[in-house]
Amino acid sequence: MKIAIHSIYIGQPQTINDPSGIWRSSIFREMVEGPVALTRQGLAGDQVTDTDNHGRLGYQQVCCHSMDHYTYWNERLGLRLGPGNVGENWTLENADEAAICLEDIYRVGTATVQVSIPRVPCSKQAKRIGRSDWTKLTIDELRTGFYLRVLEEGFVQAGDEWELVERKYPWATVYALNELSYRGGEQALAEQFLSIPNFHPSAVVRMKRLIQERTGVL
Repeated sequence: MKIAIHSIYIGQPQTINDPSGIWRSSIFREMVEGPVALTRQGLAGDQVTDTDNHGRLGYQQVCCHSMDHYTYWNERLGLRLGPGNVGENWTLENADEAAICLEDIYRVGTATVQVSIPRVPCSKQAKRIGRSDWTKLTIDELRTGFYLRVLEEGFVQAGDEWELVERKYPWATVYALNELSYRGGEQALAEQFLSIPNFHPSAVVRMKRLIQERTGVL
């Protein structure tokens, strides 16, 4: 079965006052229906709050999360999570991160996108979910979601299927990079990831650190 967009979410910066304190985020995104313009800056109507860590041009224009992750957490933890609950832009069906590779190019709607990097779980997700252990749980299970860069602008909507256009690195799955980043692994694999053009700066740092740990040489 093809990957497909289950639902689309956009948000704007807002101030949240809850038991964790006062904080600002765009993580409480709202579902939109019908075609939505996808530009090189991201979805029309969507704006990130923390521009130091999110929305970087060339890496983080669309944040994706799998419906399977929500099913997993609901069954395991007895939660009632649903699409959009970790602040993603697209909730996806049939999106297996062990079968989606960095630099994959997909045609979606009338746009073309490319897988860029796994999402890094953060404290704002934990606040949104209401569990202080959320970051650890996400890392332990490697259920992070991932980002896309926009290669060609167009329109997308719920129900659009992903058509694979090009796969350059079939070994470089989102899951494999998460596993390497958080659980460690072979130096040779870390070096392979470093050889990917336009590799995200933060991932480069993690791979170099892993190599240093194994070789003593940076």
